[in-house]
Amino acid sequence: MAPELGALSFLEGTASDVASRLLGCELERELDGRVARVRIVETEAYDQADVASHSYRGETERTKVMFGHAGHLYVYFTYGMHYCANVVTGTKGHGAAVLIRAVEPLVGVALIEERRGKTGVATTNGPAKLCQALGIDSRLNGHDLRGGELRLVAHPPLLAHAITQTTRIGISQGKDVPWRFYVTESPFVSRP
Repeated sequence: MAPELGALSFLEGTASDVASRLLGCELERELDGRVARVRIVETEAYDQADVASHSYRGETERTKVMFGHAGHLYVYFTYGMHYCANVVTGTKGHGAAVLIRAVEPLVGVALIEERRGKTGVATTNGPAKLCQALGIDSRLNGHDLRGGELRLVAHPPLLAHAITQTTRIGISQGKDVPWRFYVTESPFVSRP
């Protein structure tokens, strides 16, 4: 039986719908007795029918979290040095997730800046940067975002005029799919 998502039930939608819906929601992270809270400002959707998705070739040991219950974190390692964090969406058995591309620090800014060795926009304006800032690595792969040391906090959906939808970036296949969403006015977006 699927876990009850409550306020996060929207995560059971398609990856493309969830990607825009996650904008404005927050991630809260407990690190070393301190709390960091960030607002999601940029996302990208990936689905098993999409050639750019890790789940495209079916379930593997690496991608099994993507085929699990919505609301869990799928963390992968890329370029031999960076982690990227995704929120699993849809129904169990269907491999889909939303990459969190950029966030805006709200609480614990000093903690985030310490972890990144940077200040301002450069702290979290990219998927690997936000993972470093929030201490997200393979230990959190499969983590249930309803609680614990990292949790997703739902907020009402942003109005359509506040969101820009465009094609995804940083991939070699499926570049023409318009499944990248960002808060139009946010300076923390990785690439406007």
